[in-house]
Amino acid sequence: MKETKAWSINGFLGILLFIIGGGLGILLLTQERFVPGVILIVLGIIFVSTITAVQPNEASVITFFGTYLGTIRKSGLWLIVPFSNRKKISLRVRNFNSVKLKVNDIEGNPIEIAAVVVFKVVDTYKALFDVDSYEKFVEIQSETALRHVASKYPYDRFDNDGYSLRGNADEVAAELSLELQHRLSVAGVEVMESRLTHLAYSTEIASSMLQRQQASAILSARQIIVDGAVGMVQMAINRLEAEGLHLDEERKAAMINNLLVAIVSDRAASPVINTGTLY
Repeated sequence: MKETKAWSINGFLGILLFIIGGGLGILLLTQERFVPGVILIVLGIIFVSTITAVQPNEASVITFFGTYLGTIRKSGLWLIVPFSNRKKISLRVRNFNSVKLKVNDIEGNPIEIAAVVVFKVVDTYKALFDVDSYEKFVEIQSETALRHVASKYPYDRFDNDGYSLRGNADEVAAELSLELQHRLSVAGVEVMESRLTHLAYSTEIASSMLQRQQASAILSARQIIVDGAVGMVQMAINRLEAEGLHLDEERKAAMINNLLVAIVSDRAASPVINTGTLY
């Protein structure tokens, strides 16, 4: 079953009927007409007892002796079926912040991960009757989905080939939202957004992985520097030859060596004046 609309009319009508019934009942009692007076008073009490107030962004689920009659979503004062049971459920947007979970990524590295899930109830029947507690269901399924998604990707890719948890946070969050929606649809819950709020290596491997990241960053920087230095040397040789200054292979090698040392070195090069000759 799915959520249906419950029968209801304006609740102020119930108040009016209570006033009329109660007034007539008291009037009849004063005239010593006890039976109709008592009946009218009881009917007035029944009418006022069927009045329910629904707040904005709230729903009232109506059941009658175990039978689901429907849901009232519109805010206001309503008159419903007598002797029915009402259960309020919030339709507001809510957040669930997961605790920091310790998970192994696809490469087996232990990581710490947490996420926030933004959700709201869209089907009150499923939320109340298809699961024991939809809030607890959201909590458990969110952590389960987060573990599953985190185990499908590495924390980081040093070769920049494919997705990673650190480098593709938006794509990972989108996949987490899709999986959560699939899991939580049985509880009548719509997932509006999910985002990673914490991502880090576990403490036992954090220092070693940091050294690996630093080494990878140094190698990448060195590669860029070397590529730039080779281009600058080639440009210098072409410029000299274009202006008519031709160097033999040995002088080219010496110039290339000096330029590469000056450019690639991570410290300032100390100039040395050569007063001799290469030959």
